[in-house]
Amino acid sequence: MLVRMSDIYWFVAHTRPRCEKKLVQYCKREAIATTLPCYTSAHKYRGKTVVFKKPLFPGYVFLEMSPAKKGVILQSDHVANLLEVTDQALFVHQMGEVLLALETDLEIRLAPTIGEGMRVKIKNGPLRGIEGWVEKRHGMNTVLIRLDFIGQAAAVKLEATDLDRI
Repeated sequence: MLVRMSDIYWFVAHTRPRCEKKLVQYCKREAIATTLPCYTSAHKYRGKTVVFKKPLFPGYVFLEMSPAKKGVILQSDHVANLLEVTDQALFVHQMGEVLLALETDLEIRLAPTIGEGMRVKIKNGPLRGIEGWVEKRHGMNTVLIRLDFIGQAAAVKLEATDLDRI
């Protein structure tokens, strides 16, 4: 008979928007172990390159804790919902693969489910709210979309993360 040495389990905290790092800090104060897989993103602002660490799974923080701590997490202003991991062994295996992949020099991102021919709406930037069709994908993040203005078509390159499927 297999006996579990501790009652520590994995949980997935669905955070409020842009609260992943705040939840990690909260958990650190509460002595709860967290995993927040992040990737590096560089942006140029007025000639300077600024490097950011962004969550690979926006809106989610992975927690290792006893079920008795669920109340402490749910009291946080940063959590929208707490999900239980039903298959702990599979989760540990998959999390290990994600963390191993992030240790490489490869560019790793979540692949948006936006493909050629799909109708999309721009959700960020100066063209926010405009709808168009995906013409082509370039690499992992860049998407060429066709916008129809007064019977004329224009094409613009955008990040896939700036688009929503319609």
